[in-house]
Amino acid sequence: MSFLPFNRPVRTAFVGLGRIYDLNILAYRDNPDAEVVALVDPDPDRRAQRQAEWPDAASFPSIAELAASGIELDAVESLLPITMHADGIVEMLDHGWHVNAQKPMCNDLASARRMIKAADANDRVLRVMENYLFYEPLHKLKAVVESGEIGEVVGYHMKMVGVGNGGWDVPFSSFEYQMEQMKIGRGIMVFDDGWHKLSTALWLFGPIREVRAWIGNTHMGPGVDIDAPTMIVWEHENGVRGGWDVTCAPDMYLRSDYYTNDERWEVTGYHGYARVNRCTGRGIQQPSLEVYSAGEMRSYHALDDDWGSTFRESGRHWLRWLHSGEGPLLWSAQEAVDVLRFALAAYESSAAGSVGVDPRKVS
Repeated sequence: MSFLPFNRPVRTAFVGLGRIYDLNILAYRDNPDAEVVALVDPDPDRRAQRQAEWPDAASFPSIAELAASGIELDAVESLLPITMHADGIVEMLDHGWHVNAQKPMCNDLASARRMIKAADANDRVLRVMENYLFYEPLHKLKAVVESGEIGEVVGYHMKMVGVGNGGWDVPFSSFEYQMEQMKIGRGIMVFDDGWHKLSTALWLFGPIREVRAWIGNTHMGPGVDIDAPTMIVWEHENGVRGGWDVTCAPDMYLRSDYYTNDERWEVTGYHGYARVNRCTGRGIQQPSLEVYSAGEMRSYHALDDDWGSTFRESGRHWLRWLHSGEGPLLWSAQEAVDVLRFALAAYESSAAGSVGVDPRKVS
C-alpha cells in the first residue's frame, strides 16, 4: 500500500454514536493530531447529544449522506454493530477513507476477505483496534515474561466471569445486535468479549497450531442465550499451552465503571508466575499486577489499571501511526484475521466434540 503519512490533523468522522463512543472519543479530546469533522448515526437525539461536544462537526444519518456532502475526510472511527461491519466498512473504504474498526472484525472469513480486498483496491488502511493490548498491567506482564524473570514459560491461563449486576448503564438498543449475533452462534462471551482474550493470547505467545473447546450455553430468557460455561485450550507454535475458563454468574454484583467482567491472566514459569488480577471491572482488590519469583512476591501499585485508558491509548496510537506509518497497527486487518480464525477454530472444535482444530485450516 502506498500510504502517505499526514502532516496535519487527521480529519475524522465517527460512524456510530452508541455506548462505546464514550470510550473511543477519549483519544480525540484535546489531541492536536486529529480533527473531528463529522458524526454519523441514524438516531437524531444521539447525534444532537454528541454534537454538543463538537459544535463545528457536521452530522448525518448515514454514511451515504456523509459521502455526498463533499466534506473532506481522511479517516473514520467505525463504531457500527458487528452485523453491519462488512457492508459498512467496505462502503467507507470505497469512499477512500482509512478505517479504524471496532472488534470483532466480522463473523466469517468470507466477509474478512471482502473487507481486505476493499482496503487493497482503494489503497487504504483497515485497522481492527484491540484496546486490551494497551492495558498497562498486561504490558508489564508481557515485559516480565520476556525478561526471563519467572523463567521459561510452562503454561498460562485466563479466567473470566460475566456478572449480571453493577457497572454502567447500557441501553437495550446496544444489546439488540448481540441478540442477532446469538441467533447465528456468535455469543457475547466467546466471540464478542472473547475476541479480546484470544487477541492477548496471540500477542503474548504468537501463532496457534491447535485449539480444543467445549462451548456451553446458559439460557437467560427469550432470545438471550449466554455461551457459558466454556473451556477453551490451545497450543502455540512455540509449544506454550494456554487455556481460558469462561463462566456466567447472573446474580453476582461486581463493582465497575464499565462492563461487569471479572477477568484474570496468569503466566507460570519455571521460577515463578506473573498475574494480572483485573481489567474491565474491579474484581480482586489487590495490585493489578503481582509477580512471584525466587520466593518473593512483588506487587505493582502504580500501573494505570483503568480500562477506559486503553481506548484513549489505542486511539492515540492509531493517530500517531497515521502521522508516521511506522510500527504495528495492533491489529492490522491480516492480524485480525488470525484472531477470527482462532475464534472460529474454537467453535469448530466444540461442534465436533472438542477435537483439535488447526486455526490455519479453518475455511
